[in-house]
Order: sequence, then structure tokens, then C-alpha cells
Amino acid sequence: MKKETGKEWLHGRRKRIAVVVVLAAAGAIAWLLLSLFSGAKEVGFEQVPEDELPEAITSDIIPEYKTLERALACCIDDDIYVIVTRGEKPTSGFKVAVDHMALEEQDGKSTLIVYAGFKDPDKKTAFSQIITYPTAVVRTDLKQLPEDIELRIQY
Repeated sequence: MKKETGKEWLHGRRKRIAVVVVLAAAGAIAWLLLSLFSGAKEVGFEQVPEDELPEAITSDIIPEYKTLERALACCIDDDIYVIVTRGEKPTSGFKVAVDHMALEEQDGKSTLIVYAGFKDPDKKTAFSQIITYPTAVVRTDLKQLPEDIELRIQY
């Protein structure tokens, strides 16, 4: 077996990096094409800071759904909000964020697909031993509530 020189090793590493970049680009293109041809339309949104959340969300909706892992939508003052709850967690450090959303129309029925990123705490880091309920709330540019919502989780 021939031993690799530094130059050969570097060349091999560049090839591996190029393959990873090409695969990532192909995945992004495939997702975009699937979105375009499936009739999905991107939904714009903005993160709502906790201190700016409507009272109906903080006092009624979040307490009722915080123990569940789900996405739901509500209409308050003509704004459509999407809330993603992650359920009960044993420590701090668990996170949830809305990455993007798409509205699909199939057979006259609208389905909002919510892509949420879930992040777990680093196992090597110490976190407070306290029950938490990771939640994300966004205000969308939708004009009406969708008929159905589907949560797609990405880690």
C-alpha cells in the first residue's frame, strides 16, 4: 500500500469537499423544483419577540398547547400567527425556530407546511435542570387561515 503525500491528501480532501458542496446544491435545487412543481408558494413571516406577543397567544394558546409538539395557526386582529411548540423538556437549552413555510393547494384545500428547526442542548454543556417549553411564534403574510397545517421538523 502506497503512503499518501501531503499534496495527495490535500487533493483528496478538496475532492471530498467538492462532492459535499455539489450534493448540498443538488438538494437545494431539488427542494426548489419540488416546491415550484407541487404548487407550493413560499409564505413570508417575521419572528415576534416575546414581549410583543398578543395576550390571546400568551394567556390562552401557548398554555393549552405547550406540552405538545405541533404547529398551529390563529388569527388575531387580522394578522395570522403560526405557533410551533416543542413540548415539555427537562432542561434549558432546547430550541425551536421556524425556518420557512410554504402553502400548498391540493384539491381545493390549502395546507401550510411549517419547516421548524429543532436544536437540542450540547451534551457536554451543563444546563439548568428546569422544565421548559420551547416555543416559536411568527407573524405571517397570509390573508386567511389555512385549512390544514403540517409540521416538518429539521434537526
